[in-house]
Amino acid sequence: MLYPFKFRAQLFHKIWGGHSIEKWYDYVPADYENVGEAWVMSDVEKYPTEVSNGAHTGDSLQDLLEVYMDELVGEKVYDVFGNHFPLLLKFIDATDDLSIQVHPDDDYALENEKSLGKTEMWYVLPSKGDAAIYLGWNQQMNVSLIHAAIADGSLAEYLREYKVHEGDVAYIPAGTVHAMRRNTIVAEIQENSDITYRLYDYNRVGNDGKKRPLKLDKALQVMDFNPDNEASYAPTMPRIDGVVNLKKTPYFTANLLSPTRPVQRDYAPLDSFVAYMCVEGQCEVTALDCETEDKNVSIKMGEAVLIPATLNDILITPNGSCKLIEVYVEL
Repeated sequence: MLYPFKFRAQLFHKIWGGHSIEKWYDYVPADYENVGEAWVMSDVEKYPTEVSNGAHTGDSLQDLLEVYMDELVGEKVYDVFGNHFPLLLKFIDATDDLSIQVHPDDDYALENEKSLGKTEMWYVLPSKGDAAIYLGWNQQMNVSLIHAAIADGSLAEYLREYKVHEGDVAYIPAGTVHAMRRNTIVAEIQENSDITYRLYDYNRVGNDGKKRPLKLDKALQVMDFNPDNEASYAPTMPRIDGVVNLKKTPYFTANLLSPTRPVQRDYAPLDSFVAYMCVEGQCEVTALDCETEDKNVSIKMGEAVLIPATLNDILITPNGSCKLIEVYVEL
């Protein structure tokens, strides 16, 4: 039976993580010093999220796909991706700087990693201190210049830096060199991939006391050396009781919903699942055309819900102020 599926987040300790997003969850492992990432909708093989509501409680996203196939994700999506969910949704808490990194595109990743590539989008959440990101080069680069900048520790000087605030959106196409800086918290929508190539990591050591490995050779093969690519950064203003498009890409469409009263969404024209990430407050999501007793689900900050493609008539009832990122795939 299909109904709105809520998932138990996968939490990850990171050396650069903090103590902000961990407050959203009541099952942080006792031996975690911090939580850097919370994957709230994942079909990554080693880290699948499991349903936490209704009759399918305990089933993974992969289990749902194997049973319901195109009924879950939509006919066109299933034709392209089969039993692999196309997206990974997560929250990230960077108390320290993340490594300067790059992700491959689909062609390179499929050939070399047996994975999708990684194009992603960040939606900035309320952050402590001076939040910032690096996004793309600020001048034309080449291999020799990059090697020299890594050697003398000046690589960040060649990157565009943006001071970011709540509601800002960064679009990061595969091949774009980027990094999240300290004090930055985001919701991330990305392709279903866990492939990251580090160029520079500030000579940090991991939990094993050794410097974290770089993948410079692969990074140089996939990166865009041009400062003028499709990467973008822009502030966004919410539209109370309305919809604001955050980004439309070949991989996903993301909108911001800011309801203060019940709002109905009609997804009949879509041939796709719809996912909601709650980025402020809490609300109840009801599938009005669902015939099971599990048609209602409540979500709060840091949680997500998946609306199967066969459910089209959705009612969102906010509990006070609420913001949702609405995500789907248009092929």
